[in-house]
Amino acid sequence: MDSPFSPSSARKEAGMFLTLILLLSGRSQRAMAAQRQQGVECIVFNDQYLTCMWGSKEMPTANYSLYYWYLPPRTENHMPVECKQYLQEEGINMGCWFDHSEIIQFRTFYIHINASHEGRSLVIPTKAMKLQDLVKPAPPVNLTIQNISNNQLQLTWDSMYNKPHCLEYAVRYKSNKDTRWTEHLASGKIFSFPSVDYEKYYTFYVKSKINQYCGTTQLWSEWSVPVFWGNNATDKGVAEKQAPWFWIHVVLPTASLMLILVLVILLIRMERVWVIFMPRIPNPSKNFDELFNTHQGNFPEWAGVSKDVVESFKPNYSESFCYISELPPKEGSSPLWGGRDMPRAPPGLSSAPASSSSPGLILSKKSYVGV
Repeated sequence: MDSPFSPSSARKEAGMFLTLILLLSGRSQRAMAAQRQQGVECIVFNDQYLTCMWGSKEMPTANYSLYYWYLPPRTENHMPVECKQYLQEEGINMGCWFDHSEIIQFRTFYIHINASHEGRSLVIPTKAMKLQDLVKPAPPVNLTIQNISNNQLQLTWDSMYNKPHCLEYAVRYKSNKDTRWTEHLASGKIFSFPSVDYEKYYTFYVKSKINQYCGTTQLWSEWSVPVFWGNNATDKGVAEKQAPWFWIHVVLPTASLMLILVLVILLIRMERVWVIFMPRIPNPSKNFDELFNTHQGNFPEWAGVSKDVVESFKPNYSESFCYISELPPKEGSSPLWGGRDMPRAPPGLSSAPASSSSPGLILSKKSYVGV
């Protein structure tokens, strides 16, 4: 059994002490990390809504709650109000979304963000803010270029911000032969370019921010949709990349759909096309329906032949009958032939020759005379 002062027992106690120190230091580091958040970032987007984010760079270790108030207060009851709509990720509150009715400019805006974690109260440090200094306007729209002289252009645009007199603008442009962008500031929604080259192809962007008369901020809007001007025949940059995309993804599908639609309409409406692709089998019985149903098979009547012509084909003459009989042989007549070759008469008939009283007419046994 080791004594309390033995080296082995001393090593055990030292190990337990170090383990306890590590556990305590780890817990304190997590608590400090929870308190050492990156802070709160609040932005008013185009005077339409406000967001305050505290977990945009690092996932919070606790579910924080936000409370806010204004000074001087809007009403007599200026107690802190909790966030009505949290922005969450994986069930953890990452920010708060404020409606337009909750935004008050030119008053001091206070927020308090805290949470409870492992029995400790965690607070994200904040500071008083002026919301008019946190406005980020929407990008300009409807960029238009006009040629006002031989070498001078005029760029105009519109703003979606409800207070256009509070904005200042920045114009950025570059030609297809330039390597760097050129930027100019503009106080209004118009900018003139004193000199341009017609052989170049230009690209223009515009952005905006709150000016010094309505706030103190460096929050610029996003760049607008670009607008182009110039001769794109020598363009080696944006225009060449966008033109094939436009033809492949817009023009060709649209033209194909229109062609298919036209073909379908032709196949449905045009009988000649049906006859070409699906020839019909002839049915001659329909041509003779009138012959059998109306004229009862009377072909001359169906063919339109007149009655006089039909009557002319009927026979209009008659023939008398011709009676033929065989004369009986007379006595004393001798045949014209003799010998062995004399033909024999049928049984019961004699073969006497004709009478001498009629020398000019000699009849054989089978001679006939017409009466």
